[in-house]
Amino acid sequence: MAELTELKSIEERVILAAVQAGEHDDTKACLDELEELVGTAGGITVAKVIQKRENVHPGTYLGKGKIEEIKQQIQEFNATGIVCDDELSPAQLRNLEDALDTKIMDRTMVILDIFAARANTKEGKIQVELAQLRYRAARLVGLRNSLSRLGGGIGTRGPGEKKLEMDRRLIHERIGQLKEELRDVERHREVLRQQRVRTHVPVAAIVGYTNAGKSTLLNYLTDAGILAEDKLFATLDPTTRKLELPGGQQILLTDTVGFIRKLPHHLIDAFKSTLEEACYCDIILHVVDSSNPQVDMQMYIVYETLKQLKVTDKIVVTVFNKMDKLNHPAILKDLSADYQVKISALSGDGTDTLLETLETILRNQKVYLEKIYPYQETGRIQQIRKYGELLAEEYAEDGIHVKAYVPAELYGGLV
Repeated sequence: MAELTELKSIEERVILAAVQAGEHDDTKACLDELEELVGTAGGITVAKVIQKRENVHPGTYLGKGKIEEIKQQIQEFNATGIVCDDELSPAQLRNLEDALDTKIMDRTMVILDIFAARANTKEGKIQVELAQLRYRAARLVGLRNSLSRLGGGIGTRGPGEKKLEMDRRLIHERIGQLKEELRDVERHREVLRQQRVRTHVPVAAIVGYTNAGKSTLLNYLTDAGILAEDKLFATLDPTTRKLELPGGQQILLTDTVGFIRKLPHHLIDAFKSTLEEACYCDIILHVVDSSNPQVDMQMYIVYETLKQLKVTDKIVVTVFNKMDKLNHPAILKDLSADYQVKISALSGDGTDTLLETLETILRNQKVYLEKIYPYQETGRIQQIRKYGELLAEEYAEDGIHVKAYVPAELYGGLV
């Protein structure tokens, strides 16, 4: 597979631009988040511009007056590019570039750039390149003029300049190759999934808004040792670790890629195989950054993304994380969750309650068994210990007295 290339980065000084189409749009919060994304990609935000208008301009995204204002700001702040908060059409991209004579990017470009820098596994790299090529194939004409000016920086990681200059036929051929490679990876993942089903070990998928603390939680509970930074999309590739609960039950925890506002559909399509872990799990651990002022909006976006993935019938445990960062009492509620827990994944406060909650859920999914086994059937006890929760075992003259919770699918073979 062709390697993703990362061009030597230059310091990007960018102006952020957004259109506010309604009084109640959270455009300012979107731009604040875009600033974080730009920072994660290695850029610096020098100015923010919001234009209030009924609709996005179909030809140039922004209106003529606002474009003139930005033109002056480019000179004033010595900016090297513009980042628009919405996904631009090829025409908007080309027209804005002609009007402002500078590099034009959109939110999707920045997110794809971060993903290209963070992808480590073969699957992650395939998925990122696939998403980038799909995005750029539709915008080849709009990007062509700016290629001569791209010397690194945001939006240039991944396929790189040479691949962008391929004609559409070659790009679509490459997309076909990547899809086939991804299908091979998905087949391998399905084999692993079937093995997990056979071992009767339940799975919990850790989902949440990006930077909510998913990786920190997985590290605390399982010593996974994965990267956990205070950045958007600090981790990209999914990690699965086994966790033994205090009562002896085992559960697999799978970290997933973080969700975000306006998550590009190219990414949802490309990362479906990774995000599908949420579809096949038994429990959703919805990690929430309780210290974020936009906490309710972030929870809404997570549920909307899960709905897109058709994940609607799972037991949801909402984990209100970063309680140590709250400087004032806050009312934290998730009416869509089955269970709610407040924790700090950094210090471990509240994680005991989380583990107890997981034990309760797993126990509720099992069948109570009380039986006396003859001594020649001690293998059954091992089976119960491995797949169920052994509450009591007493060795008496008439056999082994057992009280346990066991998976429903094993109950018939144990009675």
